[in-house]
Amino acid sequence: MIQIADIREWRTHTVLDSGGRKIGTMESVYVDTSTDAPAMATVRIGLPTRHRLTFVPLDGATVGPGYVRVVHDRSLVKHCPAIGTDDVLPAEDEEAVFRHYGLDYRPGADGERQLARR
Repeated sequence: MIQIADIREWRTHTVLDSGGRKIGTMESVYVDTSTDAPAMATVRIGLPTRHRLTFVPLDGATVGPGYVRVVHDRSLVKHCPAIGTDDVLPAEDEEAVFRHYGLDYRPGADGERQLARR
């Protein structure tokens, strides 16, 4: 299991898919607001002049020297809803990210976001 204490060290690590293929570079980590545990990461992908950030769940991820390996295939990650490198995920788009991976989306009782960037 990934420890939250290590969260700052993951930024700029290479993100690999379940088969060991490079997806991109980790940009940010998002925690579940109800547990404060790492839930998703954004991965910088695309051409050097056209980067974007896509989301990937961290459940089952493993960390090694210079890399984070996720349990999802590269093509699934690359087709996830994305944001610009200077953008923030709009609250109304959170559910689409969870549904892309077949995950349940559970906003707070008063409609609070499920994800918060760390």
